[in-house]
Amino acid sequence: MSNAWKGEQDPSLITFISAYLSSNSFRLNFVSISPDLIFNCGGVSIAFVFVTKWDDCSNVGSLFNRVKRLKTQFARLYVVATLSSQEQNDSFMRCYFQYEMEFGKPPFVLVTDAEMGFEKIVNIALSRGVCKQQKGVSKLKVERKRSVQDTEMFIRVLTSIPNIDKHDANTLYQAIGSIEAAAKTSKEDILANTDLSSDKADSLSRFFQDPEFYLSPKFN
Repeated sequence: MSNAWKGEQDPSLITFISAYLSSNSFRLNFVSISPDLIFNCGGVSIAFVFVTKWDDCSNVGSLFNRVKRLKTQFARLYVVATLSSQEQNDSFMRCYFQYEMEFGKPPFVLVTDAEMGFEKIVNIALSRGVCKQQKGVSKLKVERKRSVQDTEMFIRVLTSIPNIDKHDANTLYQAIGSIEAAAKTSKEDILANTDLSSDKADSLSRFFQDPEFYLSPKFN
C-alpha cells in the first residue's frame, strides 16, 4: 500500500483493510509506490488506483492523467472508484469521456462504498493469481505431454533397429535423450554410457551410419 494514499484515508478504512487482508492470508506493507495498491498474488503483480472519495470534475484531471501514466508502466492495472450517489456517477461519466479514456484500458470498477471497493480489489487480485497458476499448470501439462510423446517416438524409432528391444531403447533414452544425439553417438560412447552389449551398440551405430544396414529387414 502506498504511504501517500494511506495518509489520505480515514483510519477506520485502513483498519478494515488490514483486517480484511489478514483474513485472506495477505500481508500488508506500507511503501512508496506510484499506484495506491499493488498485490503480489500467484506470481503476478496487480496494481490498483483506489478512489475512495469522488470530487467535482474540475478536480479529477490529475486522477485521469495519473491513470494514463500508470497504464504505460503496469500491464495489470485496475481503477476502483467509489461513487456513492447518482450525481457522482454522472460526474464520473462526464469526466471519463472528457479526458478521452480508452474503454477497458485500464478497466474501471465502480462501487458505492470504499469497503465494497476493497473487497472487489482483493477478488480481482485473487482471480488474476488463480488464472496465472492455471496457465502455469496447463503449460506443465503440455510440456509433460510433449515429453511423453518425445519418449514414445524415441522408443518407437530405436526398437525398429534390429537387435534393439524396448528395455534397450529406454536405457538409451536415459543416456542420450534424443534421436538426433543417438544418430551421432559412436559405438564406444554407447558402451561407455549404457549396459548394452557390444553387438547391440554395433547395431545402433550401423543403423544410423550404414545405409545397407538401415534398409535391411528386421527379424524378431
